[in-house]
Amino acid sequence: MIISQTYIPEWSLKSKLLFRFIFSYFILYIVLMFVNGLFETPFKWIGKEILGFNYEFDVSGYGSGDNTFAYITLFVNFCVAIITSVLWSIIDAKRKEYNIPLYWLLIVLRIFLISAMFLYGFVKVFQIQFQQPSFIKLLQPLGEFSPMGLAWNYMGYSKGFGMFAGLMEIIGGLLLVFRRTSTLGAFIIIGVMTQVAMMNLTFDIPVKIFSIHLILMSGIIFMTDINRFVLVFIKNGATKSYNFFYPNRIRKNQRLISKLKKILVPLFLVVATILSYLGALNISDENHRPHLYGIWETELFIVNKDTIPPLITDKNRWRYLIIERKKRATVKTMTEQLIRYSFITDTLNNQIKVHLADSEKDEYNFKFNNIEPSYLKLDGTLGNDSISILFKKKSLDSLPLTSRSFHWINERPFNR
Repeated sequence: MIISQTYIPEWSLKSKLLFRFIFSYFILYIVLMFVNGLFETPFKWIGKEILGFNYEFDVSGYGSGDNTFAYITLFVNFCVAIITSVLWSIIDAKRKEYNIPLYWLLIVLRIFLISAMFLYGFVKVFQIQFQQPSFIKLLQPLGEFSPMGLAWNYMGYSKGFGMFAGLMEIIGGLLLVFRRTSTLGAFIIIGVMTQVAMMNLTFDIPVKIFSIHLILMSGIIFMTDINRFVLVFIKNGATKSYNFFYPNRIRKNQRLISKLKKILVPLFLVVATILSYLGALNISDENHRPHLYGIWETELFIVNKDTIPPLITDKNRWRYLIIERKKRATVKTMTEQLIRYSFITDTLNNQIKVHLADSEKDEYNFKFNNIEPSYLKLDGTLGNDSISILFKKKSLDSLPLTSRSFHWINERPFNR
């Protein structure tokens, strides 16, 4: 074993060189995740003068973890880690072992992984990260989805699958809390995050750098106990109990730390569950459903007393009125164009403010009549035109994606 969690009085040269690079690289990676914005000017210079990035780019990446600045940071991270490990090897050449630094490195990696697994796990379990496909997505042709959009809606469609993925991440994180189970936790996270990384790579989801590093961190923890894995699962041999190394100060307080973990971990899980549940309630459809909620399909469209036929080449005729969130609505035209409106309803006077989302107008310009639960009539003005529209509510049961339920028995595949 090149690096082990047991006490080794004298490390091989290969082990020391490997440890110095791993320590330098991953500690720097974690630090730069939080402070790389402070080095915007020198990093941009490196990107332009050394890496040849001659185009303008934003440091934030607008939510992308794989933006240009992230790759420049990764390049700097790797180069500085190489330089640091070389200098470290020269200055500290006579040192025989790194048992204590390895102990603290693994602590840092475990804490980082536990935080990531709990965060991503809970937002999946409570369907915060991946939500049910919106009305707009349900009406969008498959070919118009981006690869990331397709993956996001695939994950969001099945709450059960999302919960399973999240629970596996939480279980992996929980097992990392206790050192005796950390190898199993790392092994589970390697499997779970490999699937995530492959989705990021094959569906062009911009979290590739981060997900791959989570696999590498888990791999380092797993590597420190790999001899037992090989001995038992590959060579079918017997194994002995593992004598973990603890610094003297930690060994003295080991029982106290163990008791604190047993108290704090359940407490944290309860708090995280409550906060995640409240977060899910805050973003769920059921708690934001406005009056007239639904997909309304146009049956009659009259502009300035002229009835407009439903021609698929008409970019002005409305095909659908999509009302899914309070104070907002989206119109899908016959040419599949999406137009977003502010849509504020006064249910006492049956009137609505319908204006373009970026408009400064604020008057009530439409009257509505919800003739029956399945029919809606709007009369008013938009711009310089008088408009009268009759809608019929589209039943979600008409869509196979939302109407098809689970079946234990399928006489033949329902593949459409």
